[in-house]
Amino acid sequence: MKIIPQAINYTLNIACLVFLILSTASHAESGLAAFKSGPVIKEFGNIAEVNNQLPIPENVRFKVAFDLGRAADEGKINRQIDTLARFINMHVANGVKLENIELAMVVHGKAAVDMTGALYQKLNKGAVNANEALIAALTPHQVKFYVCGQTAAYYGIGVEDLLPGVEMALSALSAHALLAQQGYSLNPF
Repeated sequence: MKIIPQAINYTLNIACLVFLILSTASHAESGLAAFKSGPVIKEFGNIAEVNNQLPIPENVRFKVAFDLGRAADEGKINRQIDTLARFINMHVANGVKLENIELAMVVHGKAAVDMTGALYQKLNKGAVNANEALIAALTPHQVKFYVCGQTAAYYGIGVEDLLPGVEMALSALSAHALLAQQGYSLNPF
C-alpha cells in the first residue's frame, strides 16, 4: 500500500486544525473573560478562580498597607485602588472572614487628587472622579485611606477637599511607619 503525500498533508492539516480548536477552547476563560464579580464588592474588584496551591490558613488575619503615588487617567478608576476591592473579594471568596481583613492605602504624589471630589473636577476639566464610588464601596469594609499631608500642602488639598472616608496624615512616611507599628504588612506593589 502506497501512502500518497497529499493524503499525509491533508491528515496533518486536519490534525493541526483539531489541535487548534481544542487549545482555543481550553483557553476560552482567559483574559478579561476569566474575571467575575466578587462576593463582597460586586461593582468593583473582579476576580478569577484559581487552583491555589498556597493554602490560606483557617482564621487567617490580613492587615495590609498599600502605597499609591500614581494618579489614574482623567475620569478613570485608579486600578491600584481597585486592587483593594480585588483583595477583599478574592480572599472572602476563598474562605477568609471579611472581619479578618483590614486594609490601608497611603496616598501621595499626584494620586492625592484621586482622593478629592470637587477639587478633582476643578483640576480635571470638569471630569467626575470615578474613584469616588469605589472609595465609598471600600470604606465600610475596614479600608482606610490616608493622604500625605506634605503632598496635600503641595497641591493645595485641604481636609475639606477629601472624599468621605479619606483622612489626612502628617506624611506618607509617618503613615507607613504608624501602620507598620499597628501590624500592617506593606504590599510590595
